Amino acid sequence: MNDFRPEPDLNYLQRVLLEMLAIPSPTGFTDTIVRYVAERLAELGIPYELTRRGTIRGTLKGRQDSPDRAVSAHLDTIGAIVREIHPTGRLGLAPVGCWSSRFAEGSRVSVFTDYGVIRGSVLPLMASGHAFNTAVDELPISWDHVELRLDAYTYSRAETCALGVNVGDFVAFDPMPEFTESGYISARHLDDKAGVAALLAGLKAVIDSGQLPPIDCHPLFTITEETGSGAAAALPWDVSEFVGIDIAPSAKGQESTEHAVTIALQDSGGPYDYHLSRHLLRLAAEHEVPARRDLFRYYHSDAQSAITAGHDIRTALLAFGCDATHGYERTHLDSLAAMSQLIALYVMSPPVFASDADTHAGAGALDRFSHQLEHDTQLESDTRVPAVDSLLGRNAEGD
Repeated sequence: MNDFRPEPDLNYLQRVLLEMLAIPSPTGFTDTIVRYVAERLAELGIPYELTRRGTIRGTLKGRQDSPDRAVSAHLDTIGAIVREIHPTGRLGLAPVGCWSSRFAEGSRVSVFTDYGVIRGSVLPLMASGHAFNTAVDELPISWDHVELRLDAYTYSRAETCALGVNVGDFVAFDPMPEFTESGYISARHLDDKAGVAALLAGLKAVIDSGQLPPIDCHPLFTITEETGSGAAAALPWDVSEFVGIDIAPSAKGQESTEHAVTIALQDSGGPYDYHLSRHLLRLAAEHEVPARRDLFRYYHSDAQSAITAGHDIRTALLAFGCDATHGYERTHLDSLAAMSQLIALYVMSPPVFASDADTHAGAGALDRFSHQLEHDTQLESDTRVPAVDSLLGRNAEGD
């Protein structure tokens, strides 16, 4: 068992989470939060580079540089974009990311025009019980049935256009954060700003320990996960292991909880790597980090986007337990602390397979290839089949 005992700075975690929640960052509008996280990496002494659009690629040096690993969290959140300007001067919206208009209704928002910011509220098309009586309860739930009311003098399309509002302007929803004494954290956009905060706290725990990781680790902060591309073009190094960090729905039919870290074994993109996932499970068990296993049916992550892009890497997913994901989200400090601990333990652990450094093993590659079957009993089949020789002999007689 590794002697490394991470002690994440939970005050630091909560501070950076609260500061990030104050920064609007719907997918496509992430420059400010990219700058914020880059500054946090600089404070930790972790060198980084930026891609053209703003994905942050850091490098935490280890005792050897191959095979190296990557750990990724995303900075972008769900939001909306102006789809049309109604004759009344109010705005029709399209979602950025996949989420229900049910959770948009009643929200305070900021509209980012080419020249400034205008505040407003998102309302159902029938918003007044005094005007529409029980008809307000019969309105369908969809983005076609909500509109954005600007806090500005406008009652026509022309007046709204004169304010500088245009189709394609970004709309950010207020986070409404509340950190309670009981440890619960409620806010919009915990996905994935809570994951980012846990990753930064895990990296800080490694650095504060003064110990050197066994291999290079590349913390990644992506900007398009909510719209599917995420880490697809974020891996220029010889990365053999990739761990995504994201949100775990705590709901009926799920095993995740707000009081543990989740190791997800499958999402809508398919199973995660057998060996890397069980490496994380072993680390959690050995160090008594509260952890759950779970499957996510309607979900994808940075790790799966890297696989889809064609990277030959092992992937796994760590997630913090959260109630009402992509809605009025709530997690607990227990889950974020467990995630930070497991991230730090993973960064300080040896590679799952040192031989993964050699991507062109050639002769003898099969000798070093992995085994998933660990017990002799697993090699026995309940279904007995005839010997191949007997089948070949029977076919020969028939000829």
